[in-house]
Amino acid sequence: MPTLPPQEVSIPPGHGLESVPKIAAAVGIVLLIASFGLGLSFDGKQFWHSYLVACLFFFSIGLGALFFVLANIASRAGWSVAVRRLAEHISITLPVVGILFVPLLIWGAHDLYHWTHSEAVAEDPLLQHKSPYLNLPFFYIRSALYLICWALIAWWFRRQSLHQDEVGDPGITRKLQTFSAPALIVFGVTVTFASFDWIMSLDPHWYSTIFGVYFFAGSFLSGLAFMVLIFLRLHSGGLLTQVVTYEHFHDLGKLIFAFVVFWAYIGFSQFMLIWYASIPEETLWYAHRWEHGWKPVSIFLAAGHFGLPFFFLLSSDVKRRRTTLMLVCAWLLLVHYLDLYWLVMPSHGGFHPHYLDLLCFLGVGGVFLGVLGWAMRPNLVAVRDPRLPESLSYENV
Repeated sequence: MPTLPPQEVSIPPGHGLESVPKIAAAVGIVLLIASFGLGLSFDGKQFWHSYLVACLFFFSIGLGALFFVLANIASRAGWSVAVRRLAEHISITLPVVGILFVPLLIWGAHDLYHWTHSEAVAEDPLLQHKSPYLNLPFFYIRSALYLICWALIAWWFRRQSLHQDEVGDPGITRKLQTFSAPALIVFGVTVTFASFDWIMSLDPHWYSTIFGVYFFAGSFLSGLAFMVLIFLRLHSGGLLTQVVTYEHFHDLGKLIFAFVVFWAYIGFSQFMLIWYASIPEETLWYAHRWEHGWKPVSIFLAAGHFGLPFFFLLSSDVKRRRTTLMLVCAWLLLVHYLDLYWLVMPSHGGFHPHYLDLLCFLGVGGVFLGVLGWAMRPNLVAVRDPRLPESLSYENV
């Protein structure tokens, strides 16, 4: 195994980055308390919608990172070993965001989901037909199952990877490969149904069989973009400069480019099939996102989430330059938040941004960054993974 200097393995004591997570967590907790107080006192329905968008955004980053871990282990990828540990650290935020999500499930469901109102169900034959699935007890059970599955998968894979740093047993790599395929199946099923339950059921009359893939595509894209931004921040602090090279950034950029296209492909496929079928229950969902101020947002999403990054990322130079890669990743995170906002908020009304949107985002985000900072205290690199030398010497061809 190669011998790496300390700054290439972990954040050294006294480094400036050590204090950032603590400050972020403290600010996040204060803003969360403020958002709960203000939201529940003055506008509970607006608060729960804003809080749902914030939780979904940080869930999606953690889920994207978790998929990166599972997919690269399952495919026995060598190039990604140097960057995989950060994805493991990001994925461990899922249990904490899950805990933040619990109040929404318990107290916010009635304000968010039309099908939780017994009088609405009594007057609507379609809701009565869907009631064996769309009912609160089963909704709670499913949500708990999603959160537990994600937490256990993220914790176990990270724990095994850290344990390999200590003992250097190559058999741990084989064990991770064995369990990665079943974990991917569980991941795919739970992410799909979570998107159905938490987002699609906001409008219980609407349905789309590929909505889970749409949510997954945005999640993986946001996870990749966030990883790149963290690596660039570590580089600017003098860390991982010899481990995570421009070759790795180039490949991460290529993955981002691929999933920009994949997100657009799934989004257009969903729209085209619904437009072509012209079923009222389906077309109304898009009509709500074209009226009451949402039309410019819809047009901006098509251009900003696909058109602009597609042409920007065509050049290999963009993927290998820190400034341009940072700009495109920050942009993609911005439009991903807008995409989730576009999915959730029309069930609440027209396009009217609210101060609770910002408070909830900063509150959940501060806690998210605090947990990530704590998770990054161990090694930032899988130092005893048998494929690390291959990753360190990796070059694009």
